[in-house]
Amino acid sequence: MKKNKFLTATFILMFGGLITKILGFIIRIIYTRMVGTDAISLYSLVTPTYSLLLTIATFSLPVVISKLVSEHKTKSIKILTNATFIILFLNFLIILLIYFTKDFIAVNLLHEKRAAPLLMAMALTFPFVSLSSILKGYFYGKQKMLPNTISNIIEQIVRLILIFLIIPSLVTKGILYSVLGLILISIATELSSIITFLIFAPHKFTINKKDLKPNFSTTKDILSISLPTVSSRLIGNIGFFFEPIILTNILLLSGYSMSFILKEYGAYNAYAISLLAMPSFFIQAISSSLLPEISHFYYENNLKMVKRRYMQAIILSLIVGISFSTIIFLFRNKLLLTLYNTTNGSNYIKLLAPFFVLFYLEGPMQSVLQACGKFKTCMFITIVAIFTKLSSMALLSLCHIGMYSLAIAEILDIIIIVALSYKAIKKIIY
Repeated sequence: MKKNKFLTATFILMFGGLITKILGFIIRIIYTRMVGTDAISLYSLVTPTYSLLLTIATFSLPVVISKLVSEHKTKSIKILTNATFIILFLNFLIILLIYFTKDFIAVNLLHEKRAAPLLMAMALTFPFVSLSSILKGYFYGKQKMLPNTISNIIEQIVRLILIFLIIPSLVTKGILYSVLGLILISIATELSSIITFLIFAPHKFTINKKDLKPNFSTTKDILSISLPTVSSRLIGNIGFFFEPIILTNILLLSGYSMSFILKEYGAYNAYAISLLAMPSFFIQAISSSLLPEISHFYYENNLKMVKRRYMQAIILSLIVGISFSTIIFLFRNKLLLTLYNTTNGSNYIKLLAPFFVLFYLEGPMQSVLQACGKFKTCMFITIVAIFTKLSSMALLSLCHIGMYSLAIAEILDIIIIVALSYKAIKKIIY
């Protein structure tokens, strides 16, 4: 049974991810039709900033805790309590930072004053997301995937119910209120996730006074992994943060109107990328199951099993990538109409779909590098990819090709990440 643990865990997460994704798409369809394109465009504009701040707020703890728990170096409860102290203190600082800078970011960087209250609302969700992430990392490390699967499903069900109950009344008050409502609903959904995890906690899971005291050794272990990991993700999210800022300013200088930029950027992110990334729950399942497995085998210096799990993950990812990219490419208009009641973004899917086969390899490759402790390598790959993406996007934006500048830059980003990750992994296991 032990030999099949990786595949078993992967298929549990895939099954749960499928249900979660279906619910997620139902939610997106309902919400999109409730609030309209303008609200979706406004939400898409603040999403990169949210992703950047969330990366800092969660501090890559699911990865860190999963790795530490799987290696059995330290008592799990010590890892969880120390991680909680770190994360709550960090969240407090981030909320204060957003409170004092939200207006500057909204007006001077995003050129949209309505973004200020949205940023504050997003910041208030961080403590709940962070606590949920800590528990998620614990169960990943224990290779118990059922709690994660059930919590994700319950989270989406709660979101769906609250959207039906709350959003219709907010829509009548305006676009801003409808987007605020969607963001703040996350607090309730994350609470439902936390409660679910606590229900699945082991019966012998007791906390002593000694466990509540910060432990220097455990904190050092957490920070030694989380700092380089979060730095790598932070760089990626900084790039995502600057993406709409650079794109908007250069396209405005090139003569495009703000209404055109908002509409096309919304179509690109909310429709095209969203549809292309639809199978990402499969990849997330593979990556989440892969990290503790690889970490455990690499810690024992069992490179044969490291290579075996890596190859299994790549084959599964390629099957998913080729299958879904082909389907999405061929039926892009029908899928967009069915899911979003629009064909906006179809042109971008036509260009991106063939290259998204490689995109599905990114997650498993990054998990292998993280499990093997190659955090500096991950950071280097991210820096090179982001620099290439932003610089190529900026140059192409001057060529009057509209949002295609971003699409081409995205393709270059995917190719660079996969090529450099493959080269780094080859040095480890071959």
